[in-house]
Amino acid sequence: MRFLWPDLLWLQLLIPLLVALYLYVLARRKKTAIRYASLSLPKAAIGAGQRLRRHIPPLLFLLATSAALLACARPTATITLPSDTLTVVLAVDVSRSMQAADIAPNRLAAAQMAAKRFIAELPSNVRLGIVSFAGTAAVVQTPTDNRQDMIEAIDRFQLQRATATGSGLILALSMLFPNDGIDLESVIFQTPSVRAGRRPLPLDQALAAEEAKKKQKEKMAQPVLPGSYTAGTIILLSDGRRTTGPDPLDAARMAAERGVRVYTVGFGTQRGAPIGDEGWSFFARLDEPTLRAIAQMTGGEYFLASSEADLSSVYRNLNAKFTMERKETELSALLSAAAVLLLTLACVLSMLWFQRSRA
Repeated sequence: MRFLWPDLLWLQLLIPLLVALYLYVLARRKKTAIRYASLSLPKAAIGAGQRLRRHIPPLLFLLATSAALLACARPTATITLPSDTLTVVLAVDVSRSMQAADIAPNRLAAAQMAAKRFIAELPSNVRLGIVSFAGTAAVVQTPTDNRQDMIEAIDRFQLQRATATGSGLILALSMLFPNDGIDLESVIFQTPSVRAGRRPLPLDQALAAEEAKKKQKEKMAQPVLPGSYTAGTIILLSDGRRTTGPDPLDAARMAAERGVRVYTVGFGTQRGAPIGDEGWSFFARLDEPTLRAIAQMTGGEYFLASSEADLSSVYRNLNAKFTMERKETELSALLSAAAVLLLTLACVLSMLWFQRSRA
């Protein structure tokens, strides 16, 4: 637990003062009490239970005051709570290496089956978008909560040549931030994506575009902690090394700057597998160091899945994370409610017991 206003913790020093004041009042009452010829008679009439419970309302009042003063310091704690509506983008490698048969029937078919199980078990608060990447990246399904659309998108995967892991990650990021002006073509070519022969924008539109870029730069200038973005996350599945496109670590920095966690999954056996087709062949091997670095940089986690069962287990683990999440929460309202409850209980008990004693 930590406190947003720790200086106000000094208010807790009022508690010992209140205790001292209460003891002083009790001492005064003893001095001014009516003197009986024998104290055994009133003690026997009151009883031990009666003498004890007269201190309960003041004790409750003291606890209520302590809770209220503690709330003034605005305590916070990291606790596990149900997640809010979350957008998950699944970026899947569909390069030719996904036809390797080291995972039956092949990597792509196994990944599709595991993805469908993942979709079936998605929490109701999750919207899923799907990106595929090989030599370039493509949006297969925009974020939706329609399970049938997700499954049909998984079935549309088609194998292609090359592996542009960075492109897949950047396109997934643009899906989470559609208004941030993340342009995959500009990142790839390091130039604005304006092609020769295309008519220039009208002056007002050009000025508006420049203003939007300026605002975006100002927004990104503000530091954001990795993993602090709670409205969306990315799952990146790859079975090989990047062969083209932007550096995936540069794409990971873009995600980290926006606070987006990237959970990376290395799919395939660690020994790799030979791939051959149409007279050419190569050996597909995981790039675990890069996948680990992406996860570490963004505050996510890296998982190794060497079979379809392993991948399904990884997805179940991630689904559990999306259902419940650990977040730093201010406890002031909770303490204030406890203070009100204790104070109300003290008043009720005091009225019941003291009225009865008067009667």
